[in-house]
Amino acid sequence: MIRGIRGATTVSNNTVEEILDATEELIAKMIELNKIQPESVASAFISTTEDITAVFPAKVLRNFTGWKYVPVMCMREMPVPDSLNLCIRVMLHVNTDVDQKEISHVYLNKALILRPDLNE
Repeated sequence: MIRGIRGATTVSNNTVEEILDATEELIAKMIELNKIQPESVASAFISTTEDITAVFPAKVLRNFTGWKYVPVMCMREMPVPDSLNLCIRVMLHVNTDVDQKEISHVYLNKALILRPDLNE
């Protein structure tokens, strides 16, 4: 079965270093908590809000051992009024036998407000 594993984080500034560092921290935590092996990942979608333009955050996936051949795509989030700014969202599509309720979705920094129900 393929399960979606979600994550999101924010940055303070639209800089290459901050975007890549925040994305790497987020994906590392998603991998750790869900014990993800790169061979089980069908694809990865990474989206950003309109105010993130300095670099493609997906670039950091190549820093993880074994992730060279994982298909990844960056895209832009819809510009919804009053939505969270400077936000990076990740969706990993992972082949797993883990039940949906056992998946650990990861929200860091100001992105915690996106899913407060998962932090209770």
